[in-house]
Amino acid sequence: MLDRKRVVVIMPAYNVAGTLERTVRELPAQVVDEVVVVDDCSSDGTGDVGLALGCHVVRHPKNRGYGGVQKTGYRVALERGADVVVMVHGDYQYSPRLVTSVAALLTAGAYDAVLASRMLAQDPRRGGMPLYKFVANRVLTGFENTVIGARLSEYHTGYRGFSRHLLETLALEENSDDFVFDNQMIAQMVHAGFRIGEISCPTRYESDSSSMSFRKGVRYGLGVVGTALELWAHRNGVRTSARYDDRGRRLVPEAPIPLRAVNLGDRP
Repeated sequence: MLDRKRVVVIMPAYNVAGTLERTVRELPAQVVDEVVVVDDCSSDGTGDVGLALGCHVVRHPKNRGYGGVQKTGYRVALERGADVVVMVHGDYQYSPRLVTSVAALLTAGAYDAVLASRMLAQDPRRGGMPLYKFVANRVLTGFENTVIGARLSEYHTGYRGFSRHLLETLALEENSDDFVFDNQMIAQMVHAGFRIGEISCPTRYESDSSSMSFRKGVRYGLGVVGTALELWAHRNGVRTSARYDDRGRRLVPEAPIPLRAVNLGDRP
């Protein structure tokens, strides 16, 4: 708990049995009240590792994708009383210790969302980011800032935190179950006028960290461009989207989804 606010970490997890324990162990126990591991139909015992660590584990009986995992994680975190929700990947690609910094900006009321950017105050290539990913990141971020009208250093980090109010307000059920969910969510935040902060996050590419294939990367890039253009069209009355208005489906009240949750109590 931080500033008397309940902090819940959601952890997307797909075949990360080898890195999950290290990730959970490095979370700041004095800040994080609960860890929700969303096991997206892993085949390597990921969920069992999470249970052994005392996490609240949600297992998808079928693979739902990265966006689908986030929808489940945010919904469960809200149901379990979270005031602040921070997403940390279970593959140890991002430092779990930064949860304190992310959560503090949210519990203090300084921002409604905080993104941990790999582009602030460092060269991400020194952390192992491939050149083609760095170039794609810079080009897509520049395009999105221009079209969406924000000034973010990075749209593509998977390390992010949100206030309860933001998660209850955005029409997150309208978003994709794929990787482009992240960008659709940022577009929604910008359009709704939520305050978005950034902190610097070191880049870490290791052999056991997940990585998007080239084919999926191309599809993701096209989705990013499409998301920015969709918001532009909505704002200018060319084509409206439920993603950005009151017609959109929210995470609460709960929508029926197939999952099984087990809670083993507090994390050791």
